[in-house]
Amino acid sequence: MTTSKHLLFELGSEELPPKTLVRLSNALLDGIVQGLQIADIPFTSAKAYATPRRLAVFIENLSTAQPDKTVEKRGPAIQSAFSADGVPSKAALSFATSCGTDFEKLDRLKTDKGEWLAFSQVVKGQATENLIPDIIRQSIAGLPIAKRMRWGSFNTEFVRPVHWAVLLYGNTVINTEILGLQTGNSTLGHRFHAPQKLTITAPENYQDILFNQGKVIVDIEQRKSLIRDAAQKAAAAVKGVAHIETDLLEEIAALNEWPVPITGCFDPRFLALPAEVLITTMQTNQKYFPVENFDGGLLPNFITFSNIESSHPESIQHGNERVVTPRLADAEFFWKQDRKKSLADRVENLSTIVFQEKLGTVAAKSQRVIKLSEFIATRLNFDSELAKRAALLAKTDLITEMVGEFGNLQGLMGRYYALADNEPEAVAWALEEQYFPKQSGSVTASSQTGQVLAIAEKIDTLTGIFSAGLIPTGDKDPYALRRAALGILRTLIENNLTLDIRELIEFSLSLFTHTFDVISTQAVVIDFVFDRLKGYCLDKGYSVDEFDAVITVKPADPLDFMQRLAAVKAFRLLPEAESLAAANKRIRNILKKSEASAQVAVGALVEPAELKLLDSAKLAAIAIEPMLAQRDYAATLTRLAALRQDVDTFFDSVMVMCDDLELRANRLALLNMLSEQFLTCADISKLQS
Repeated sequence: MTTSKHLLFELGSEELPPKTLVRLSNALLDGIVQGLQIADIPFTSAKAYATPRRLAVFIENLSTAQPDKTVEKRGPAIQSAFSADGVPSKAALSFATSCGTDFEKLDRLKTDKGEWLAFSQVVKGQATENLIPDIIRQSIAGLPIAKRMRWGSFNTEFVRPVHWAVLLYGNTVINTEILGLQTGNSTLGHRFHAPQKLTITAPENYQDILFNQGKVIVDIEQRKSLIRDAAQKAAAAVKGVAHIETDLLEEIAALNEWPVPITGCFDPRFLALPAEVLITTMQTNQKYFPVENFDGGLLPNFITFSNIESSHPESIQHGNERVVTPRLADAEFFWKQDRKKSLADRVENLSTIVFQEKLGTVAAKSQRVIKLSEFIATRLNFDSELAKRAALLAKTDLITEMVGEFGNLQGLMGRYYALADNEPEAVAWALEEQYFPKQSGSVTASSQTGQVLAIAEKIDTLTGIFSAGLIPTGDKDPYALRRAALGILRTLIENNLTLDIRELIEFSLSLFTHTFDVISTQAVVIDFVFDRLKGYCLDKGYSVDEFDAVITVKPADPLDFMQRLAAVKAFRLLPEAESLAAANKRIRNILKKSEASAQVAVGALVEPAELKLLDSAKLAAIAIEPMLAQRDYAATLTRLAALRQDVDTFFDSVMVMCDDLELRANRLALLNMLSEQFLTCADISKLQS
């Protein structure tokens, strides 16, 4: 008897949104898999398929039924289950009734804590085919669809109108209704090449039937691989290399069930435009892959993909060439128009753009960023005049025609226009680098002026939005403040820049003129930034207790924080670490309960162990002073680790809280000295064993 079968579910629809196809496909797979796991139905593997007109899930070796389960129930304790003469109590009889059995059939459960009445029963698992429809319906209902639509006279809702549903378990159709459709084993092939109905004979034949009879490649990863290879082959034919970005590759795969490459060309005069403008036009507007020469420059060619095998591909080529030409001509017009006016001449127009209601215009923001840039550049010993000039021009490209058309080119076009205006190269690059890092894991600003502007721009936005009371909650962060905070931290840490983040936040908040609680806002912003730092550190492989050990001493400089953190991680690998961490925890607990003197009085200590520890602590203090001056925290903690033996001996031999109040006070002062020495780096008492 077969104990497992393959399952296929396919939902056919109008063309699905290409930018969300993969997300929908993965969510459907995850929902069905989770439903099967909750229902405890075993299977071997699961795979999602997706094309513009279908979402499908294939489950391999899905068990035909849930496993049988033994259900055990515990009833009342034996002492309360019987009366004094041995008659079953009301509670015992009620328990038997609730279990659907006679009292005599109840068992007894004995444990080391006592004895109870009990009942066990084998519950037969339900048939898989009875459970599958609801699992699928729940998975569809849980798909991440921002806006569902209705169609015709139906009450059902989905991202697009649906037309067919396949639900095949082994060779048998599971008859049910999905989104108002009766399930079957018939699918549709390519809209043009194979529009007729196709019968899926078995789930494992699904891919081959659609490929061979339906002209459909259902595996999106297979389509992506085919598109990538075909694009490079087509580019090689014109002596170039296809410029392929992951997002566009995925989108093209989501637009085509049977992708066929088409190579086109455009007027070489457009190559005089910035390459990024051409690439953006081709990628964003036309969904084309640009073609580069072997030196990285653009060729006057592009690769597009058609969803049909045309008998006249040259017609498709010429059609695409006719469409792209006016697009490029528009970009050329924007470029020429924008260059008629310098960025400096556009500064006054920034007063017409509102940044945020309470924070004023972009012009007001620019003035704050100028002051912040000077402040930061001075602290970092960078050129403050270049920083102020970059801050003045930072947002002027927002009012150019090119950025108005292609918003993703902000900053980059600022660089091009600044160079065309003969602005200093450092200023021009800073206009682009102010937006770095653009996304998680991408590069930070590399130039000094760019680093200053990137930090200044982000700290103004961060503190400003917080001061306006618009604090991010949950997953809502419309001003991308989490990204801004992390960008500041990464720029400082990854470029070895020393800057007091608390001082920077305080100065930035002082530049705003609206009414708000400065003290509380400052505290909230600092906590927000260090929360982002915690996430950054955990991603880098540091542990929570290592982070806690450093955050306790409140370093204000993120770079200094990371240096301390690295030292703590190295320290805990030392053989002395566990003992010293425990000793520090003991010291901190003792000091919490008592007030320690500022220093140990000369001649006040009497025991050899405490005198030895005092001498060792004094020598350590002298030794670590130059190490701390150099921020060599690893060497500092290694040197302090040498105190372990003396610390252990002290606690083995000395009673700190003795009756002699003067002696007690000096022993507490000695412990305080030790604690303060370790706190020059971190609070190692936070380290868990």
